[in-house]
Amino acid sequence: MKEKKNKVESENKVEVNETEKLKADLEHWKNEYYRAYADMQNLRKAVEKDHKEAIKYRVEGFVEELIPILDSFHFALQNEAKSEEMKNFLVGFEYIYRNLVSVLENEGVQEYSPKVGDLFDPLFMQAIETRESEQKDNTVLEVKVKGYKLHEHLIRPAIVVVSGKPKKEENNVPNKDA
Repeated sequence: MKEKKNKVESENKVEVNETEKLKADLEHWKNEYYRAYADMQNLRKAVEKDHKEAIKYRVEGFVEELIPILDSFHFALQNEAKSEEMKNFLVGFEYIYRNLVSVLENEGVQEYSPKVGDLFDPLFMQAIETRESEQKDNTVLEVKVKGYKLHEHLIRPAIVVVSGKPKKEENNVPNKDA
């Protein structure tokens, strides 16, 4: 009887050990499942964010190619019409230009044109020339070309002329004593 009792106790210990092992395995796989689920949720959110960004900036390359056309319209519209026929052409060009700008604005494109007298902002402007002026240094003296942004991305900086002190040219005459 004692032998039977020891055998039953030994079987119970084995079953208890197996049960504990199964509970530990269950806990382990439950944690693995939750980790995998969380990773999938994070991946889904990241993919959705990337997709939204791709949709938001999908026209960037197209807009880059349209900018020279917009510049041409802008320069053409700055001319004074000398004949009635030229006035009619300019009215048509202005209508096309406004429609094109309106379509681009609906896509998130914004013109960036600093005003004369604004301070130079290297994030949105590119200075191509520095002129001596009575104005404070780094003041916009002339806007050569407008800049463009697509939402928060700068597509092309505004090209400007700024005030400043001209650099003195150094005399590069070789030293005869050397």
